[in-house]
Amino acid sequence: MSKDATRTVRAGRRTVEVHRPEKVLFPGDGAAKEYTKSDLVDYYRAVAPFMLPHLRGRPLMLERLPDGVGGPTFMQKNTPDGYPDWISRVEVTKEGGTVRHTVCDDTATLVYLADQACLTLHRWLSRVGRVGQPDRMVFDLDPFGDDFTPVHEAAWLLAELLDELKLPSALMTTGSRGLHVVVPVQGHHDFDEVREFAKDVADTLVAAHPEKFTTAARKKDRGERLYLDVQRNGYAQTAVVPFTVRAKRGAPVATPMSWNQLDDPVLDARRWSIEDAVEQARTNPWAGVMAKGRALGPARRRLNALRG
Repeated sequence: MSKDATRTVRAGRRTVEVHRPEKVLFPGDGAAKEYTKSDLVDYYRAVAPFMLPHLRGRPLMLERLPDGVGGPTFMQKNTPDGYPDWISRVEVTKEGGTVRHTVCDDTATLVYLADQACLTLHRWLSRVGRVGQPDRMVFDLDPFGDDFTPVHEAAWLLAELLDELKLPSALMTTGSRGLHVVVPVQGHHDFDEVREFAKDVADTLVAAHPEKFTTAARKKDRGERLYLDVQRNGYAQTAVVPFTVRAKRGAPVATPMSWNQLDDPVLDARRWSIEDAVEQARTNPWAGVMAKGRALGPARRRLNALRG
């Protein structure tokens, strides 16, 4: 197939044209395999049944690398006029105006975005119709260096605290450096309330382990401590979508996992790639966790009691 060829892909009820399918988006080297746009399309089409429940109805920010990893990166919020009419959009307010975000509701949209070299999809934590009220709360465990031990420890301690608060939680590799801990919430609170609650949870862990963890937003204030980042819980902030590919060599994937996989000795933030993330998805590691969001009122009372 020539570099300028076009591939026609069936995606649900639609066919999508994939341009320059043999274009290398993830260059290979001694340690990393090479992947083309066609490989990215095949991965997203295969993982779509597991990924779409985390995408539907959510405004997206798209991380596009037209020349692949190593080339320029474009963070796209506004949906271009040239996108097909069948791709969903949602208009949301921002300071001084509005933004027309892309929404990915089906496999065809996912394939189309892959054709646009959207390597990574970042989602809002709220949905169309209730964009000001998130139904997900995210804790980003961001280590100082490459040692994964602090991430492992922080994840278990956060899980124990959330259990005390009677909040369900799910675990995900970021495909980059750390882990995300995701909590389904009821969607009756606004972003400020959810972020404030997440900050108080993180501060509770920091108070118990000040030498290991921090919530300091500035890097210079963190030292070598793990950063418990809750800033993604703000309005118009985003978090990487479960099963999205990251724009890094080897095509690592942000991958949901079960809590018992946390003790896997080979676990790190890039444990899964487009080679094996679909296989992991089929194990349904978040079974039942995201089905029903919890109200934060009772959890707030328990947290206040713990904090004295």
